[in-house]
Amino acid sequence: MKIQPESLLENSYTLLDTLDHQDIMPFLQQYIKKKTISAIFYYTFCGISLGVIGAYAALLYFSSGFKGEDVFFHVSLGCLLPFLLIPLHEYLHAIAYKWVGASNTSYDVNWKKFYFMAVADKFVANRQEFLVVAWLPFTVISLLSFLLCWVTPPLWGLTMTTTIGIHAAFCSGDFALISYFEYHKDKELITFDDVTNKVSYFYYRKI
Repeated sequence: MKIQPESLLENSYTLLDTLDHQDIMPFLQQYIKKKTISAIFYYTFCGISLGVIGAYAALLYFSSGFKGEDVFFHVSLGCLLPFLLIPLHEYLHAIAYKWVGASNTSYDVNWKKFYFMAVADKFVANRQEFLVVAWLPFTVISLLSFLLCWVTPPLWGLTMTTTIGIHAAFCSGDFALISYFEYHKDKELITFDDVTNKVSYFYYRKI
């Protein structure tokens, strides 16, 4: 969006919310619990994924003759892979930011609370631009993992199925922010990051 943060007030935007990067969980938990389509999709996707993982593991063990320890190993591996995919996840956020026009992207991490962020300093993103940024990692990693389910042997298919479900659960912050934008769909909403002060701002003006 071709507008600078310092020009927002003169363009009739009003501050709506701030998100402290050092304490993001209360904000995210509030909006992932809203009855929005995106929040419902998140919980439904995670629930179905959990059911598919359990059914797939049971099928391999009881009907296909695979050893229990092999099934357990591949489920465990599927739980581990999303942790290893965190750098790719955040990199995809950064790619999306670049795609919609941001020139200064970086990463932030809170090891104590174990969350990670890709940020675009002072880049003002409108609703459409932010949704591209928020959706891209979930979409790309889920589709690639789903594709691998079909081209790998059954046990590795179980690994990738588990990866899809666990990675989706890890996307709660992205879906909370998508839910935030959906909850405020009656407003022209924009957001930008202030890397120096570790804060994200949300401004709006009435449609």
